[in-house]
Amino acid sequence: MLRGLLGTEPWFEPKSFGYGAGLPCAWQGWVLLLGYIGVAIGLALSVAWLGLPLFILALTAITMPFLWLAKRHTRGGWRWRG
Repeated sequence: MLRGLLGTEPWFEPKSFGYGAGLPCAWQGWVLLLGYIGVAIGLALSVAWLGLPLFILALTAITMPFLWLAKRHTRGGWRWRG
């Protein structure tokens, strides 16, 4: 069910040098990237209220699915490009 919802089309271009994803090439990639940045900034602004251990846990909790989706939706996959 999740595969059908997310599709298999690329959301990110591959990096021209190095390993990983480059800039988004579809609206889904931009939404994912901007959403991640927004939540990360919100967490950073609330680190005094959350405390450092909970901040690190929350940042890890949003980073892992972000990386999984970026890797899954990068045109050509993640590999070293040089």
